[in-house]
Amino acid sequence: MSESTEVIKELLESIGVDGAYRNDSLNLLEKGESRYLRDLKVNFTSTLTSEHLSAKEIALLGTSIAVNNINKPLTDFYTRYAEENGATAEEIAEAAACASLLSSNNIFYRFRHFTQKEKYGQIPARIRMQIMMKPVTGKEFFELMSLAVSAVNGCEMCVNAHEDSLIKMGTREERIFDAVRIASLVTATGKIVY
Repeated sequence: MSESTEVIKELLESIGVDGAYRNDSLNLLEKGESRYLRDLKVNFTSTLTSEHLSAKEIALLGTSIAVNNINKPLTDFYTRYAEENGATAEEIAEAAACASLLSSNNIFYRFRHFTQKEKYGQIPARIRMQIMMKPVTGKEFFELMSLAVSAVNGCEMCVNAHEDSLIKMGTREERIFDAVRIASLVTATGKIVY
């Protein structure tokens, strides 16, 4: 068994996927004996540790990002990880809901930002966001998930607004940074394992 094949097997099994599973991306990396596979495995593993987020928060954040990215293997993995770390069904559902709501907000506010037309800022958004008022995961953590999803979706206006809210709530920049780091690595893993 080649080193690439072994690393793919280890990565897949750590996610809870059969080590023999392959897709186009995995095939390309395996065929090219890519050194990136080892980096990918280490990066994925690093999503499970943080000095600034609990295991439950990591799992819920991972769930939200995986749902946002429409990635079943990672959604299944982070959902299981959330359950193993004490997340309730309501908290897991809220992580999925956050991905959906922020996707609509990110498109809408990115449009407003891109066009920079005052008129679009005056027209009511008419996007229902009641979940943001009393989230079961708490206001601070919901903001943190919202920031991470917004960063993945590339909405500058939303990233700035959520980061500002978090700072005003007293959230440390290291916690914010770690949430975005984890979101970026979940997204990177999902480009290869899907």
